[in-house]
Amino acid sequence: MAIQWTPALAVGIDAIDGQHKTLFQKVNNLIEACNRGQGKDTVAQTIDFLGEYVIIHFRDEEKLMQKHSFPGYLQHKQLHDAFIKGFQQLKDELEEEGPGLGLVLKTNRLVVDWLINHISKKDKAFGKFLRGEG
Repeated sequence: MAIQWTPALAVGIDAIDGQHKTLFQKVNNLIEACNRGQGKDTVAQTIDFLGEYVIIHFRDEEKLMQKHSFPGYLQHKQLHDAFIKGFQQLKDELEEEGPGLGLVLKTNRLVVDWLINHISKKDKAFGKFLRGEG
């Protein structure tokens, strides 16, 4: 199941929105690789890239939050940290069981649902804060 970034998910910070779009593209690549039954190496490369990119993205968001004294910074960072932990478990499962339907389902549950909910609620709230709207 592919996910699609829509303007409704825009937080209003170009750099962050651009990173979100890339995350959606890479998650789609991962899901497609699993669905096509591509080898473990291909899926592992996609997961590795996605894992590294998420860390970069979270770091960039958190720097902005600290720079602008965002009052929800600590809670937001905890959500990021929890996601990274869950994502690591996904990587571990790939190592143990290989790519397949189970990995696709867990990727959808962990990554897709989390990204959409996190962006539409938490990141948009931060965007409003930066724009002086909240």
